[in-house]
Amino acid sequence: MTINTQNLATLTQENSIQQNSTQEDSVDIAQLRTPIKVDLSPIYEFLGARTTQAWVNAAIADLPLIIQDHANCEKKAAGTAMNLLFRYEFSYDLQRKLAQLIREEMLHYEQVLSIINERGQEWQYLSAGRYAKGMLKHKRTYEPEAMIDVLIIGAFIEARSCERFAALAEVINDERLAKYYRYLLKSESRHFEDYLALAQSLSENNIDERVAFFKAVESELISSPDTELRFHSGEPT
Repeated sequence: MTINTQNLATLTQENSIQQNSTQEDSVDIAQLRTPIKVDLSPIYEFLGARTTQAWVNAAIADLPLIIQDHANCEKKAAGTAMNLLFRYEFSYDLQRKLAQLIREEMLHYEQVLSIINERGQEWQYLSAGRYAKGMLKHKRTYEPEAMIDVLIIGAFIEARSCERFAALAEVINDERLAKYYRYLLKSESRHFEDYLALAQSLSENNIDERVAFFKAVESELISSPDTELRFHSGEPT
């Protein structure tokens, strides 16, 4: 999948973020505007495997766990972007996009916290699953390749999140939660392309081969048996 780096400026336009922030300032899920339809075909093409019905069934059976792990994922995404913001200060485009991502991920974290509170859930400790660590262990250790790998991994995490929001929204017997997941599709479907464009902008060579490598790794993590149920876990055992 070749990334046109000329699209980077378009991907980082501030007007879309400004529009989002005016629409998203409220954490009242009932007031959120959900898109009529989001084309997820680029997501499905990018990922090497689709979420199975077995995972969907397990997630529906333990929605409180999935919702809290979703909150953890939003917080971790913001934290990862913040770490990158401090570590890689040489690129204006990278700095601006990371700042925008931090703002958006933290807003989503606040919204999921609101859902947890609304449902009367108690916050509980959840250990991290194997998913992110399973990809990060393949990250190269020298720059800028390390940064490129982190951004590619970020693209897969965002794409998988989007794919699972769509899968859950179709079957959840909770219209407010389903509406929120549909609402997230627009921003999450854009994030993976942002990460890929940033990764390509840092590389002198085409990143397609590296993307294909992590596609296989991510697909294996999603398709193989997993002893823990998480938002990005593999097949339930």
